[in-house]
This record gives sequence, C-alpha cells and structure tokens, in this order.
Amino acid sequence: MPAGKFRTYLVAAACGWATVSAMPLDAAGGGGGGGMSSMPSEPTYDPTVEYQKGVDALGQSRFADAKKAFDHVLSVVASHAPANYLAGQARVGLNDYKGAVRYFQRAIKYDDNLIPAHKGYGLALISSGQKDKAAAELTDLRTRADKCGGSCPQAADLKDAIAAIDAAMGGAPQAALDRAPGLLLSDSAGDAVYVEAVSLINEKRYADALLSLHRAEAKFGPHPDILTYLGFAHRKLKQYEVAEAYYRQALAVAPEHRGATEYYGELMVERGDLSGARVKLAQLDRICTFGCYEAEELRRWIELGRGSSS
Repeated sequence: MPAGKFRTYLVAAACGWATVSAMPLDAAGGGGGGGMSSMPSEPTYDPTVEYQKGVDALGQSRFADAKKAFDHVLSVVASHAPANYLAGQARVGLNDYKGAVRYFQRAIKYDDNLIPAHKGYGLALISSGQKDKAAAELTDLRTRADKCGGSCPQAADLKDAIAAIDAAMGGAPQAALDRAPGLLLSDSAGDAVYVEAVSLINEKRYADALLSLHRAEAKFGPHPDILTYLGFAHRKLKQYEVAEAYYRQALAVAPEHRGATEYYGELMVERGDLSGARVKLAQLDRICTFGCYEAEELRRWIELGRGSSS
C-alpha cells in the first residue's frame, strides 16, 4: 500500500491521554501533524516509502533492490526493528549470511520480542558456520516458549522458530526464505490493526495497544504517527527510556511532527526536565507560526510541572 494512502488520525493530549478524531490526514503528517518539512534537517529518503519498496522487492525476490531500500530506511532511522529484520532477510536472499546475522542482531536489540528476527538469526548463524551460537539461541527460544506456555502473543512464532532452527541444526534443509514474512499484513488488515491500536489507547489499554501498534509498524514501516503512538503507550506504562527512543525515531523521520514534539516535551516534564520541555515548546512555537493546540497543551504541562516543583 503506497505510503500516501495510509489513513492517520489526529491525536489530542487532553488531561494526559489520547483522544481520536475521525479526520484522515496525509501520511507524512498526523499524530498531531507536522510531517516532512522542507528544512535542511529533512531526511534524505522517505523511510515509509522506502520500506514499502523494500517489502515489494523482497516479495518479488529482487533481493538487491530490497537491500538497497531497507538500507535507505535505516540511514534515517537506524533503530527500527522491523526494517533491520527485513534488511537481514534481503541479505539471506543474497547469500550474505554474515551480513544477515548483523541485521538480525540489531532487530533483536531494538525489539527483543520480534521472534521472526530470532528465527532468522538462528538460521543465519547456522548458514555462516556458527552452530554453537545457534544452539544458544535455540535454548533461549525454548526457555521463552516454556514461560509462554502457548498463551503469549508470540506463541505461534516461537513454535515456528524453534522447529526451523531445530531442523537446521539436525542437518535438515533450512526453512525457505521468508519472502512475505508472517509479521506483514494485507493493506486492509494493516489499517484495521492501526485503528484498533488507537481505540485501545483511548481505552487506556496500553499494553494491548502495543501489540497492535507493533503489527501496524511491521506493515507500514517507520511511520511517524505509529512511532509516536508507540512512544505514548510506553510512556503511559512508565517505560520512559523506551518511550523516548520512539519519540526520537518519529522525529528522525519527520523532524517537525507536532504530535511527537509535544509528547516528547510532556515526557520531559514527567521526568522533571523542564528546560528540555521548554526547548520542545520553542520548537512548536516555531513550527506553529499562528499557534496550535500542541504548543498550548505543552505550555500547560510546563506550567503545571513548574508549579509542582516549586
């Protein structure tokens, strides 16, 4: 699905939680607006567009094109776990197993619950002659599966990963390359998962929302609205460092994204960094020449934060 057709929904931070308007926004904006700017800080590549190019190329076995597209994504947002995973898949298609190992490792580093990346990592280790490390990965996956007990969201992926690595360790033919990885969704399903995630956030079911957001992220790539929501949900779960990482990703993709700038400023207030929040407010005042809700809301947060610290 072309990035320009992705429907987004305006988020308003009222009393510290998100509400949804049914207003569709352009794919480059949303989540409070902003999107790509014409400023010098604008990314060289549109990561959302490049991500879709990579997915299409991977599905058509054009592995060199897929590698190029995902490398473009990662040149803007290096810590995007699904893009690292798919960059690893592209390298598997090119028989560059050592390169694949590196990218699967990065995917795991940024999202340890991305089980397909663990599967790819284990298989690439075997193909690059590192069976000892693959055995350790298999042991880790079995431990996870035991803890899961078949009831966690990753249960099916764990079962698949363990079976594939176990078979490869035994000398059986490795599983075929995931040219249409299971973590990807159809266009309509991707839209539905995104809308579901926003609804869950409005219901303050943040842990459930994260599951849907990660599925939408895997489909649409590093879309700034999705990254902003991921930051928002983690922030509400008091996982501040993870939240900050997602806000930074959103702003790497869309430097003038109003929603990400506002929420990042609110996070700073919550952590007692009023000077940092004022920097974000100054950025919003520059972006919103004639004023905007996001700037006024962050201003209110700063005033409340200043009062609580006095």
